[in-house]
Amino acid sequence: MGGRAFISTRGRAPACGFADVLLAGLAPDGGLYMPAAWPHFSKAEITAFAGKPYQDVAFEVLSQFAGADFTDAELKEDIAAAYCGFEHAAIAPLRPIGPDQFLLELFHGPTFAFKDIALQILGRLFARALKRRGGRATIVAATSGDTGSAAIAALGGLPNIDVFVLHPKGRVSEVQRRQMTTSPHGNVHNIAIEGSFDDAQHIVKSLFADTDFASAISLTAVNSINFVRIAAQCVYYFTAAATLKAAPTFVVPTGNFGDIFAGEAAGRMGLDIARLVIATNANDIMARALNTGVYEAGAAHHTISPSMDIQVASNFERALFEASGRDAGWTASAMATFARDRKLVLPDNIRRALEARYAASASNDDETLAVIRDLSREQGIVIDPHTAVAVAAARKMKNLAAPVVILSTAHPAKFGDAVTRATGTAPTLPSPLAAVMNVPEKLDVMAADAALIKGFISSRLKP
Repeated sequence: MGGRAFISTRGRAPACGFADVLLAGLAPDGGLYMPAAWPHFSKAEITAFAGKPYQDVAFEVLSQFAGADFTDAELKEDIAAAYCGFEHAAIAPLRPIGPDQFLLELFHGPTFAFKDIALQILGRLFARALKRRGGRATIVAATSGDTGSAAIAALGGLPNIDVFVLHPKGRVSEVQRRQMTTSPHGNVHNIAIEGSFDDAQHIVKSLFADTDFASAISLTAVNSINFVRIAAQCVYYFTAAATLKAAPTFVVPTGNFGDIFAGEAAGRMGLDIARLVIATNANDIMARALNTGVYEAGAAHHTISPSMDIQVASNFERALFEASGRDAGWTASAMATFARDRKLVLPDNIRRALEARYAASASNDDETLAVIRDLSREQGIVIDPHTAVAVAAARKMKNLAAPVVILSTAHPAKFGDAVTRATGTAPTLPSPLAAVMNVPEKLDVMAADAALIKGFISSRLKP
């Protein structure tokens, strides 16, 4: 099996290795892969991360998961290639916005969103593993905006891979949509779903559940249900804390729960974190779950922070698994209850375990716009609406332990309409974003019907 062993949160899938997890995405029992045991860094090792190149820290973290599945030389080569195109040498720089308050800028990659940090590595490792094993792979990803373009940037044009990206029609920004639909690569297929992100995500999960179909097309996933994404996103929690030489409070704009769960993962690997703050928009399922103890999905609301317009946070299952003491039986039962009722009442012990690590706050569009406006006027710093949701949470929640690190997840130009509404001035488009605005788009609009999507995928795959 080579490397660290991985298990499913639902306990009914065989243990497997890092490369298997990379290529599979979702476990065959419908659960999410997790390391059978977390690697651990000592305080001295974490302190030593300070001042090291981001690439070196990424190697130290990822090599703990990859084990023998990739050699050190292979891992270092793919990490170096993944980050060579980032516009900031620090990859994930900290930017002060107040006393003991910082933005952790995660948008300096090729698609100007935090998803690049993980997907640029994942894509290269994926291609390497696939070449080693032979055959083809079919990647199907549901996106609320940024995962799709980052996946296309990482995987477009690669041999033996077909990429199908489902996004909710009319519920991503124009720049986000065009980043996906203007790809020149023949292996990229864009589908605009007439529905919400949750509808798209449900379709993807149903395709995985059809095990005969999934096996026939070698189906896999690159969104945050793929643990390799989580592993790569742990890194910037380590680098931020090491740079600040403190145990930060991290405030994370949260939709599908992958980015903030990477913070929990870093904590379980030895990083001292004061608190993880879940910041949501009007789609506040996670804030309600933490603050009321009831995890209940409602209708998805369209907001100015569309990448967070999610009512079913897939990665919350990983947090529940850990909060239950890794009780796979309880986790499987809880997920079955939620799938049936769209509601799960958290047992007291689970809620207490979550509250020991997480806090949560929700902000509406008006509050989000006000934060963008105020930060622009006061400091000349322009932020995107998802980052603004997190800044709003940090401002509303009193007595957060300093330093406070707010994850800044996208370039403001990707959400120009919201920034213009808030500030009166349109953000300048970086040249790669400006370039996609006048290129013909290529996409198919389809009903939110799994059978239709399944037929579409089958028709596009090469015999």
